[in-house]
Amino acid sequence: MTWSRSVLVAVPAILAASFAHAQLRGHGGPVRAIAVSPDGAMAVSGSFDSSTIRWSLQRNAAEQVLRFHESAVNAVALLKDGRIVTGGEDGRIAVWAPGRPLPATVLTGHTAPIVSLAVSPDGALLASASWDRTVRLWPLAGGEPRLLEGHRDNVNGVAFTPDGGAVVSAGYDATVRIWPIDNGKAPAVMTLPAPLNGVAVAGDGEIVAGGADGRVFFLSATGDMQGEMQAGNSPIVALAISGDGALVAAAGIRGSVAVIERRSRALARTLVGPGLPVWSAAFAPDSRTLLTGGTDRMVRRWDAVTGEHVGAVAMQSQESPLAAFAGDPGAEVYKACIACHTLSPDEGNRAGPTLAGIFGRRIASLPGYNFSEALKKLDIVWTPETVAKLFELGPAAYTPGTKMPEQTIGSADDRAALVRFLEKATKVRQ
Repeated sequence: MTWSRSVLVAVPAILAASFAHAQLRGHGGPVRAIAVSPDGAMAVSGSFDSSTIRWSLQRNAAEQVLRFHESAVNAVALLKDGRIVTGGEDGRIAVWAPGRPLPATVLTGHTAPIVSLAVSPDGALLASASWDRTVRLWPLAGGEPRLLEGHRDNVNGVAFTPDGGAVVSAGYDATVRIWPIDNGKAPAVMTLPAPLNGVAVAGDGEIVAGGADGRVFFLSATGDMQGEMQAGNSPIVALAISGDGALVAAAGIRGSVAVIERRSRALARTLVGPGLPVWSAAFAPDSRTLLTGGTDRMVRRWDAVTGEHVGAVAMQSQESPLAAFAGDPGAEVYKACIACHTLSPDEGNRAGPTLAGIFGRRIASLPGYNFSEALKKLDIVWTPETVAKLFELGPAAYTPGTKMPEQTIGSADDRAALVRFLEKATKVRQ
């Protein structure tokens, strides 16, 4: 669905009262991004459903729903003056004044999805990371952005150093780059052992990067490797560091969040929710409360010290679409796909097309879904072999022009298990 304008939606009091739980419910799709205000009173979340919600964490209620982007809202940030910044799959950045239904400013220039935003400590600069392999630095007072080029694959994370003297980026090309704000200096480039899906910087300058192999890497402020640890056995897709620097939260695509004691590099505990991908994480100013967003379409609140939910937990009444496939190894692999794809024609499309009846279907031919022109030109018919090849090579290489998140399945056994599962789960009965 394409939105031609923004819409401000009032939330009735009777609906707001239903949010008094550990979860904040309101999005119609997976929660892709979260930010918390410096005073801890407000949070902002962005979703695959193309909306942004401003939440009151004091009232446990949604206060405003913003719609502007044509597709998923992948990144959000909060400015010191209360403005909200959103970055979308459509390559646009919207800057929202408090309480206004339309963006005050729209920043354009990226040619692919924006997936990460960061604000400089002095509030003067906005950094954006994109799958067009660039980082842009935008003066928030106005003016042309500075273009940072050099990554050879999707840039998945961006953060400022504590002194604001540099911006740090991490990409799927397995590099971390430290870009001095001074135009005259080249970036420092560090190549790590795995593609990277996120980056964060602690108050003492230490850089933390999350790998597609489930590892978390620790680098000094100058880029020297300080250590690493295995946080899980699936890709890390979101990182957050507590304000006091004590804890790192590493969210995985298979549903768990590793809470790491940063200085000892030790796993303190694992937060386990409904077993669906967790796409976003942010600490509150108390350095203890952690907000996460995932495929279950909720913002969950956790006590990162005890590992428990904060407040009451309302149970989901809807049966998992994978309940009938419990114990199937292919269904476990497929959990990373639930965010964007359904299995049956009755469920329809999400951010991506339904997979119902996929085998034997030509790519980009499903009626009712808006495929890119690049995909329509490809000569691919989905078979067990071509689906396996998609995840062996990665979507960007096998299907250029796709909006599908970049991910590969390195194990041939896991690819085979996924294909066998899809053959059973996507068969459309006549």
